[in-house]
Amino acid sequence: MAGDSLIAVVLLLTDLLIYVAATETPEVPMPPWYVTVPLDMAMVAPLVFRRKATLWSAYLVLLIGIPHGALELGAASAFAVMISIYSVLVYVGRKQGLLYLAATLVTSGIQLWVDPPEDVWVLAIIGVFSSALCWTLGEFAGARRAYHEEVEARLHLLETERDQATRIAVGEERGRIARELHDVVAHAVSVMVVQADGASYAVDGNPEMAKRALQTISETGRGALAELRRLLDVLRSDGDDEPRVPQPDASALTDLADRIRQAGVPVTLAIGSDALAGLPAGVSLGVYRIVQESLTNTLKHAGQGAQAEVVVRREADVIDVKVTDDGAGRAKQLVPAAAKHAAPPRKLAVPGGNGLIGMRERANVFGGTLEVGPAPGGGWQVHARLPVRLAT
Repeated sequence: MAGDSLIAVVLLLTDLLIYVAATETPEVPMPPWYVTVPLDMAMVAPLVFRRKATLWSAYLVLLIGIPHGALELGAASAFAVMISIYSVLVYVGRKQGLLYLAATLVTSGIQLWVDPPEDVWVLAIIGVFSSALCWTLGEFAGARRAYHEEVEARLHLLETERDQATRIAVGEERGRIARELHDVVAHAVSVMVVQADGASYAVDGNPEMAKRALQTISETGRGALAELRRLLDVLRSDGDDEPRVPQPDASALTDLADRIRQAGVPVTLAIGSDALAGLPAGVSLGVYRIVQESLTNTLKHAGQGAQAEVVVRREADVIDVKVTDDGAGRAKQLVPAAAKHAAPPRKLAVPGGNGLIGMRERANVFGGTLEVGPAPGGGWQVHARLPVRLAT
């Protein structure tokens, strides 16, 4: 409003100077000052609000300009009307601008017809060309205004997309960390529970075995706590300057099998020659986590006396991982015996807990496949195939 106020003050001072000059010339009759000054002020006052209340300001200018022009009090009415044409076109729109331009031309034409001056045609031509000039300037300014609004809208859209991408990335990272936490906690707790049960049975008859079980519980718990602290540090940390413990990879499968054996499940580990050579870090971590979750499920669900076998092979650009257990040497009873003749057995539903969901997500991330279900002859098997995409 500061610039508009300055325009109004300049037009007011111009009209007042014209009035003072006219009063010094007796040949030119002028209304008294108490009519001229208030009318001059009323003529320019609506221009102060031409951006906030454009239509009200424009039509007030047109209305007050009728007596102002009829009394020939100065040039403020003509300039104010031209500024209003420009303002309506820029700040309201082309339709309202056309209506206001038509109202201006009609009002000016009636004034020239009622009280025609000597140079009526000159004034009419000047009025038409002035209106055309203001309209052209308004079209140009309106186009620039629309362009800037479009640029601002696109920038806002880009910022929204960036924020959305950030939220998606954060959600994916939280999901990854949740899977890591599940893998760490489920595996460690399962080992600790099995070892604690074994220690409770052996504490009287075989204290040495109970001591080894307690030692395994202690080591497993410390390892799980260290892994949890590392993952929680990732959640809390804002920078990358703190040291990070490397993630386990497929080369740690031997240590994993040793821990499962200590927990009471004999594990046979067969890794093909050069099967782990040149694996990308993500695929290597995926292989380790799939085997870890599979052996953890064997430890929890296969029963006492079960054995497990892990086979990792490399087939061209695909790494094949198969984990099977014998389910204590016998097939699981899927349907109660009494119900076999009562109704047809329903298909066994593959469990879909967090562990299985995590394994499926890991396989899907790399474009691989995962098959989970009962093994032929009894037991359970997990079969994963992950494409190996070497960096180029």
